[in-house]
Amino acid sequence: MSNPIRSDFPILAQEVNGAPLAYLDNAATTQKPQQVIDAISRYYERDNANVHRAAHALADRATRAMEDARLAAAAFINAPSAREVIFTRGTTEGINLVAHGLADSLGQGDEILITESEHHSNIVPWQLLAERTGAILRAAPVLDSGDIDEEAFTAMLGERTRIVAFGHVSNALGTIHPVRSLIARCRDNSPARVVVDGAQAALHIGIDVQDLDADFYAFSSHKMFGPTGIGVLWGRERLLDAMPPYQAGGEMIEHVTLERSTFNALPYKFEAGTPNIAGIVGLGAAIRYLNELPRAALQHAEDALVTQTIARLKEFNAIRIVGEPKERLAVVSFLVEGSHPADIGTLLDQQGIAVRTGHHCAMPLMQRMCVPGTVRASFSLYNDESDVDRLIDGVQKALTFL
Repeated sequence: MSNPIRSDFPILAQEVNGAPLAYLDNAATTQKPQQVIDAISRYYERDNANVHRAAHALADRATRAMEDARLAAAAFINAPSAREVIFTRGTTEGINLVAHGLADSLGQGDEILITESEHHSNIVPWQLLAERTGAILRAAPVLDSGDIDEEAFTAMLGERTRIVAFGHVSNALGTIHPVRSLIARCRDNSPARVVVDGAQAALHIGIDVQDLDADFYAFSSHKMFGPTGIGVLWGRERLLDAMPPYQAGGEMIEHVTLERSTFNALPYKFEAGTPNIAGIVGLGAAIRYLNELPRAALQHAEDALVTQTIARLKEFNAIRIVGEPKERLAVVSFLVEGSHPADIGTLLDQQGIAVRTGHHCAMPLMQRMCVPGTVRASFSLYNDESDVDRLIDGVQKALTFL
């Protein structure tokens, strides 16, 4: 059955290598609807100006568009205040900003807890922070299924645990982590600040930061139909107020003399320099587009596609599904016996089928699952049964070729 929103995404109408495009690399980046493309074009055609500085009409329109997008982002995640919404370059910069800002709260022997399931963007910033402060970085184990070992996670919490960071959804396996339960365990067993990587969740799961009870939540525009190079970091206002600026320059200052400077109020304290205004406009348009969709029905259809894909791949004796988590979202990772994932990806690409291959920026998780990498088919709200058919047919042809 054809997906009712598919026609909103012009890129999906093209052919690749002589075949209709089947785009199944959505965990890396999603495609953009015409509504988002038009919003960015309109900004450059009509409103292009710097924000918060000039006293002319274009600057006023640009500033209002930027702040309207901030309000939309705050509502999208149910933030208590738009002051808590900081525009970043994406999830990666958001996590780095938090790691920089919490450095003063760590000392020799304090602990940072992550999990084996994390994207490198939620590992390396904490490694660097531990090296700078003398803190100890620990990682909670992952079960064979791909789920976090919750009992081991709890046992690793303690009075020296100052930061806990984990993803909402695994980009490599699609595991939906029990975020509320994990955060509750953190509150009961440690004084830690909790940082959630929401890059893979923001499009698919309704995010309510107040209900989750996290301290920080980061996500990226380009994984939810918006442009690249822009994202959101949400944090509790009192924590953001206490953190030092991440970068210095224009916009983040209140008053400057040659001797000293004072800093702007939230959120501008963390938004040094001219922002990615067009990206922010595009993010706002993406949020408005998502708000108008029947997201529950589309998500249900997407879940059905994932279930169907797994069932059909299991019909091939040579294929191994990597990870069988309790709850899965949008991602199917698999291996073909005797073949390197990159070879399978190349054979699929020759048929116009776009998937991801490799370690998916999750090398520790690949090591835990005892695989060098996987073939990853990742879905979005615009995919339909034709994409599943194309993938299965493509795999079958690849197996015949091999």
